[in-house]
Amino acid sequence: MTKSEILSFITDIGIVPIVRTNSAESAIKAVEAIYQGGVRAAEITMTVPGAVKALEKVADKFGGKIVLGAGTVLDPETARVCMLAGAEFFVTPSLKVSTIEMAKRYSKVICPGALTPTEVLTAWDAGADVVKIFPCGNVGGPKYIKALKGPFPHIEMIPTGGVNLETAGEFLKVGACAVAVGSELVDGKSIKEGRYDIIEERARQYLAVIAKARSEMRAAA
Repeated sequence: MTKSEILSFITDIGIVPIVRTNSAESAIKAVEAIYQGGVRAAEITMTVPGAVKALEKVADKFGGKIVLGAGTVLDPETARVCMLAGAEFFVTPSLKVSTIEMAKRYSKVICPGALTPTEVLTAWDAGADVVKIFPCGNVGGPKYIKALKGPFPHIEMIPTGGVNLETAGEFLKVGACAVAVGSELVDGKSIKEGRYDIIEERARQYLAVIAKARSEMRAAA
């Protein structure tokens, strides 16, 4: 997939599930559940023990059927390792320009974390494809995205933190190109109990919420 194809794929789906579990095995199973639920994108965070192995296994298993990302990428060296393991997009919790440059060098999608207007613009000017607004829920949720989109209508934003089944649609309506969902989709309790069917069902629910919000947006346009 080309960089623009990956970007439009993520935007079309409208959701990036964040897989943050306590083992590589549970991360792989969570991605499988997300896939079965109809979501064709997933981000495995570097906080998962054996995360790079998990990326490799998912890349081998799903090939071109899922767009695979690496999350909590703190530096360009980690980005490169994840790239070689099969990650096609990279998500960072904070703004580090050298990581953006690494992704650009290899024509990969980079979604750096930012919060303030200054950080958001700095990330975009440095070459971010999408800016992850984190932690969005702590600073006003959809209202904060709406406020940022005022001066920055041209900047693509994906909120993280505070995104759930109730708020996902609102985030899209105020201008987010997609949403990123962590423990509200892949939660520790379901994984501990081996209830991956719950994660699969939640994936379907998020897709339904996104479809509903987009249909309402088209009707209002």
